[in-house]
Amino acid sequence: MLYNNPMSKTGLCGFIAIIIFLPKFSLSAAEPARELEPLVIIKQKQLFLNYYSTDAGQAKAFNYQSSLESLSSLPVDLQSRALRSGIQADFSLRGSTFQQVLVLLNGQRINDPQTAHYNSDIPFTKEDIRRVELIPGAGSALFGPDAIGGAVNFTLSAPKEKKAVWEIGSGNNRNGYSLFSLSDRFKDLGFRFSVEDAQSKGFRQDTDYKKFTSSLSTNYEFTEGTWENNFGYQEKDYGAYDFYTPGLGYLSREHTKTFLLNSGLSLSGNGLLIKPNFIWRRHYDKFILDETQVRSTSANQHRTDIFTPSIYLQKEIASWGKFGLGAEWGNERLASTNLGSHLRERKSVFLDNSFSLGSKLDIGSCLRWEDFSGFGRVYTGSLNARFKLTFDMAFNLGISRNMRVPSFTELYYSDSTTIGNDNLVSEKAWNYEAGFEYRQEDFLTGLSLFLRQEKDMIDWVKPDPASASWQARNFTRDNVFGVEYILRKRFNRLFSLDANYTYTDKNIDSQGYIYKYGPNYTSHLVNTVFNLFLPFGRQEVGFNYKKRPGRRGWLLVNCGLNYNLSPDAKVFLHSENILNVEYQDIEGIPQPGRYIEAGMRFQW
Repeated sequence: MLYNNPMSKTGLCGFIAIIIFLPKFSLSAAEPARELEPLVIIKQKQLFLNYYSTDAGQAKAFNYQSSLESLSSLPVDLQSRALRSGIQADFSLRGSTFQQVLVLLNGQRINDPQTAHYNSDIPFTKEDIRRVELIPGAGSALFGPDAIGGAVNFTLSAPKEKKAVWEIGSGNNRNGYSLFSLSDRFKDLGFRFSVEDAQSKGFRQDTDYKKFTSSLSTNYEFTEGTWENNFGYQEKDYGAYDFYTPGLGYLSREHTKTFLLNSGLSLSGNGLLIKPNFIWRRHYDKFILDETQVRSTSANQHRTDIFTPSIYLQKEIASWGKFGLGAEWGNERLASTNLGSHLRERKSVFLDNSFSLGSKLDIGSCLRWEDFSGFGRVYTGSLNARFKLTFDMAFNLGISRNMRVPSFTELYYSDSTTIGNDNLVSEKAWNYEAGFEYRQEDFLTGLSLFLRQEKDMIDWVKPDPASASWQARNFTRDNVFGVEYILRKRFNRLFSLDANYTYTDKNIDSQGYIYKYGPNYTSHLVNTVFNLFLPFGRQEVGFNYKKRPGRRGWLLVNCGLNYNLSPDAKVFLHSENILNVEYQDIEGIPQPGRYIEAGMRFQW
């Protein structure tokens, strides 16, 4: 397959050079302070390595339908199979497979145990999600299993004000959506109700979709702390052309339902923090491999449930920093017409500590004990350090050990093209990272080197191209090396630039097999967003370049244009793939061309 408008190697090198060597000290003295990359605190655990967070203002300027789409400006490989990434997308961090990314909601694990293809089924609207955080590499071991490449954390906003939002949009391919959100507060009790409906006829046969999302959030504040409850429901029905059989021409269909309940307390007093939490997620999936029935096939139906009660305690002790102790119990259930019925449990106990040695050195560590039924006991953990060279320069080091147990699909799935393997063992990985960062009031730059050593990696393979079926197998080991660069620059009151570049090299011990997912990572990933702050609204232009091993790269240009009718109303124009580039994010699955959408947003 040929791709139009590819970026040449010379052009890419020049593009990266411009980003890296932009002038760094031409700051506007009159410009107010802008918070660029604050130190993230999740579960009151501090991360001393680089992390990335979506910009809420940028997401509004681009007028994304889904919070998932805002990740396109961060160093994550969002592998979309549909017209909009909010329909179906996989996450990949630093060359990981889509299964090797931990997905969190408010710091709590919500990975789908059947398959990580459903990790993006998060039943909350963009009005509910305050920001999305990427925690790549060695820092992610804090949060438990599956974080081989890193973690993605969706943070929900607490309803604290009286507000109503109505937004509508319509674009080509007969695409349209509407969103309504209402929040209010009565003394110490806040609530928010959101509902969204989206649909499209698709850009080609079998790419249509319908999506409905509704959510209810409450937040109660009292003297000792807060009690937060979030419930979401999402239903999707979409054409799944070759989603899991790239290049074979299957007209497939998929229908999913997702229920998610998150309830948590945060209690504090006398220097002690107590955080009990409960997560329940139920996911239904009905998948038809071939709607035409020309090939012999049947509908596969699956239902998964995860239940995870947990508790976390933290105490600050003079001269010893913050000590944390936590425990989790996870229950994962599957009922499937193809995979059968299965149940497994996970028990976890973890310790973490963060402290400072003088004013120059900060150290964070954690140790986790995991016990998965059927896979035995595993110890994981991390050690991170930040050394402050000067007030605005720091050097970071990190090391962690991570693990992942096979999904139910990898263990038990079977059809004419895919065969599971119930003899799989869990993956293990060591992450190493070293980085440097420099920050001023309106400027941030950072460079990180990372190395990941994986053992017993799981992938779907076949011995030669003529083989009809892919089978899940463990492999001895593979090594991943890479470089990550970040730049945030506010030039003046009118203009700013956000840019990320990630280079990844993955050395897989193939043992003569052809891999289905292992080589599908980005060796070069560039995200650049130019922000223009005009009196009548914020304007954005984004550039996204991807280059996968053995394939030509492609450059996508997106933009968000806004005109404020008043402080609480605007009209907008949103465009993706302006250059109409022909590309395949996942080889064998064509992606849409130019997309243009117009809409209105009102808030009162």
